[in-house]
Amino acid sequence: MVDEQPMVRHGFALSIGEICPDARVLEAGSLEDALDVGRHNPGLALVLYDPGPPRPGDAETGGALAGLGSLRETLGEVPILILTNSDEVADIVDSVRMGARGYVLKTSPPEVLEHAISLALSGEIFLPLPRAVLNGALSDGPRGNDDILDRLTGRQRDVFELLLAGHSNKEIARGLGVLEGTVKVHVRAIMQKLGVRNRTQVAVVAARNGCFSGEGEG
Repeated sequence: MVDEQPMVRHGFALSIGEICPDARVLEAGSLEDALDVGRHNPGLALVLYDPGPPRPGDAETGGALAGLGSLRETLGEVPILILTNSDEVADIVDSVRMGARGYVLKTSPPEVLEHAISLALSGEIFLPLPRAVLNGALSDGPRGNDDILDRLTGRQRDVFELLLAGHSNKEIARGLGVLEGTVKVHVRAIMQKLGVRNRTQVAVVAARNGCFSGEGEG
């Protein structure tokens, strides 16, 4: 658990301990400390990382998320969840493009953190992309939402919206009352129509085009 604020860091560490009772939670108060922990603990299963607020000089060093690249380089395939107060779509998109396994707002309820951890540990990606956040991007960015949705069938739109809400294929199948194999077929079709190869790229395209997570959002 990487956060520069000791009380916040410890509070989240306790929450993680409740979610994963058998886990040993290590704390780091800075990126440098986190890199050191990573070098000396090769068996890490997951990292939750708050990159902190923007600072002077970020533009020269790659921005507040620059530390994510350093963590990825040091930790290899260890999944990293961004845990932050920033609900900027650009930060969400940049995080997943840089290899984060999820993006969790600190204002989210505990069950969201539990869901994100579960997805990250199972190889999935959690993205909030809440409607309020993406609607805020509509006023500043291109309104390509209709073009994307026009490419999808009605059922594919249902799956698409649940994908953007961060649900796994199994959860989507349960929510729509269909087989998981059917969901996988729809997901592949969506990716083909959007010209992407994975769920992360689906989310990036959706964010760039001002899509929202829709009624399927949990």
